[in-house]
Amino acid sequence: MTSATRATTASEPTVVELPTTKIVAEIEDGVGWLTYNNPERRNALSFEMQIGSAMALRRFQEDAAVRVVVLRGAGDRAFVSGADISEFEKLRTTVEARKRYDQAGRDTGRAFAALEKPLIAMIRGYCLGGGLATALNADLRIASEDSLFGIPAGRLGVGYGFAGIKVLVDLVGPSRTSEILLTARRFTAAEAHHMGLIDRVTTVDELEGAVRDLAGRMAANAPLTLRAAKRAIKEATKDPERRDLDRVKQLVEACFRSEDYVEGRKAFLEKRPPRFQGR
Repeated sequence: MTSATRATTASEPTVVELPTTKIVAEIEDGVGWLTYNNPERRNALSFEMQIGSAMALRRFQEDAAVRVVVLRGAGDRAFVSGADISEFEKLRTTVEARKRYDQAGRDTGRAFAALEKPLIAMIRGYCLGGGLATALNADLRIASEDSLFGIPAGRLGVGYGFAGIKVLVDLVGPSRTSEILLTARRFTAAEAHHMGLIDRVTTVDELEGAVRDLAGRMAANAPLTLRAAKRAIKEATKDPERRDLDRVKQLVEACFRSEDYVEGRKAFLEKRPPRFQGR
């Protein structure tokens, strides 16, 4: 545990202290849970939530107790329904205000990019606009069958930058991206799964159990192996001339030089679950 966290009781999750209550960050059994906690506004992403989520992600990255991170929304109506449009008049009108607002978004993006641990988006309900952009940061997206997806920029007059569009094109292709952006309509979980926007659809009742099982399986694996694999996958999505293959080689070599590699072989021979320490 780092100084950024405090334990409540032995049987309860560790709670990460943040300057806002609209982001809740907890650590439980090797899993960092980041909850968007603005249910009265369908978890619309406010300026303070951007700042709080970036802080939580950085602390999850720094804490060796965290093996996997899960994103979720509070309540049963939304993962994240988009940006909090009620703030736009105050925070996204003047040039200076937009700079400050956009800087918070860039800081959050950097925190997602710097996270070397597996990231799962647990989606129920609305996952729209900025909410979908948030979910696209995840390595895996698991959604309940009542979820709805879309980017309503065309109905708001909002422009989407190239970087965000490229992520979507890389995931679902140019034709599907065109349908999402140019129609600005909402897609069901079944449609989103068919186009490759999400990885798995569950019933509402099965969603949390499925995510906990998936996160638990990942948390039990060797952290250095997961880090190397995630980095290699990330580099594979870049243009060839921008790939940092030397870094991938370093991370792979670190696996073979680790105590966990010794433990993995020993556990296999002894026919028992391995006890990985991330070193």
